[in-house]
Amino acid sequence: MSGARLARLVTEVTAPVVLVTLLTGIVGWHSTGGGAHGLAWGLLATLFATGLPLAYIVGGVRRGRFTDHHVGVPEQRRLPLLFGLASSAVGWVLLAAFGAPRPLLALVAAGVVGLVVAVTVSPWWKMSIHTAVAAGVVVVLVLTFGVPLLATVPLPALVGWSRVRLRDHTVPQVVAGGVVGGLVAGAVYAAFG
Repeated sequence: MSGARLARLVTEVTAPVVLVTLLTGIVGWHSTGGGAHGLAWGLLATLFATGLPLAYIVGGVRRGRFTDHHVGVPEQRRLPLLFGLASSAVGWVLLAAFGAPRPLLALVAAGVVGLVVAVTVSPWWKMSIHTAVAAGVVVVLVLTFGVPLLATVPLPALVGWSRVRLRDHTVPQVVAGGVVGGLVAGAVYAAFG
C-alpha cells in the first residue's frame, strides 16, 4: 500500500465522526457500570454529537454546498461547525434534562467547547480538527480508564501524519490541533466528569 493510500485510510478510519461515535459509546457504557443502559445514553449523545452534524454535511455535499465530507475548503467550514456546535449543545441540554451520567455530560461539554474554539479559529486558520479530536480522545480515555490507555498516545501523531501526508494540513496546523484538542478535552472532562 502506498503512503498516500495508507494516509487516506488513516484519515477515514480516524475521522472525528468515527472517533467521537466510538468514544461516546464507550463513555456511556462505562459511566453506568456497563450494559445496555449506558450504551443507550451513548447512542443518544452520538445522535447529537455526530449523527445530525454528519447528515448535515452529507446533505451539503450532495447539494454541492461542500466539496467533501471532511469539509476541506476553509471557507466552507463555518456553517458545518456552527451546525455541529448547535446540535451538540441541544444534545447536552437534553441529556442533562433526562439525567444522563455525568461523564457523558462532561464529554459532550468538552465537544461543545472544542467546537467553539474551532468556529472561532477556522475563519483565519485551518487548524486540524482531525488531530484535535484524536488528542481529545486519548486524554478522555486516559482520564476514564487510567494509565493502561497511555498506549493510545501515538494516535494523534498517526492522524497528524495522515493529514500532512494528504496535504490537507501543515505541520503547525496539526500540532496546534493536537495541543488544543488535548487541553480542551482534559480541562473540561476533568472539571465536569
